[in-house]
Amino acid sequence: MAKYLNQKPVLVAVDCIIFGYDGDQLKLLVIKRAIEPVKDQWSLMGGFISENEDLDGAAKRILLELTGLHDVYLEQLHTYGRPDRDPIERTVSVVYFALIDINKYSKQINDQYHAEWFKLKEVPALIFDHNEMVKAAMAKIRYQAALHPILFELLPKKFTIPQLQALYEQVYDSPIDNRNFIRKITASGLLIKQTEKDKSSSRRGAFYFKLDRNKHKAQFQSFLNFIPRPEK
Repeated sequence: MAKYLNQKPVLVAVDCIIFGYDGDQLKLLVIKRAIEPVKDQWSLMGGFISENEDLDGAAKRILLELTGLHDVYLEQLHTYGRPDRDPIERTVSVVYFALIDINKYSKQINDQYHAEWFKLKEVPALIFDHNEMVKAAMAKIRYQAALHPILFELLPKKFTIPQLQALYEQVYDSPIDNRNFIRKITASGLLIKQTEKDKSSSRRGAFYFKLDRNKHKAQFQSFLNFIPRPEK
């Protein structure tokens, strides 16, 4: 089959923004870049798509290679194609973000990559336009979390109200009134209270809860009530 005339090839890459929550801190997983240019500088996990690979397949492969994970929350975010974004060759990057529970999967991180978790406010400078990508991902997550229970992908199946509140506060970078949060989330009926307690932080302990995903479908916009309102 003939090729298109007078067209130069453009490389296509996939970059994965991997967020994790350990029950206390929201974090970002980054690696030391293994190739030139900017070798050994901090980078998102990424790679070029293979000849017979589609975009979603490439993103899942990259995530699996770094974390050993599959069947996790993975969403395509945006495409970055500024001509000078890569100093070596013209490269278009399709970006995905993933949400995982650090405690559940931390031992599956692939040792061949120099990968480290950083708190969001302590993420080092990243290569190319990767910082811009992370900023866009956080904006998308804030929007999505208002409508869908995506933040629960960062939590274990059983979690406490303090863990949930801390997660929302970090995602929206804003404090939430404790009593108001408990009242609203209890009244929503979206959580199923468990009999067990987490006593790691206090002798009294805090009850575990689970998300009632079926009930949430009937109350699609319920999580709008839990978004912190920025102070004026």
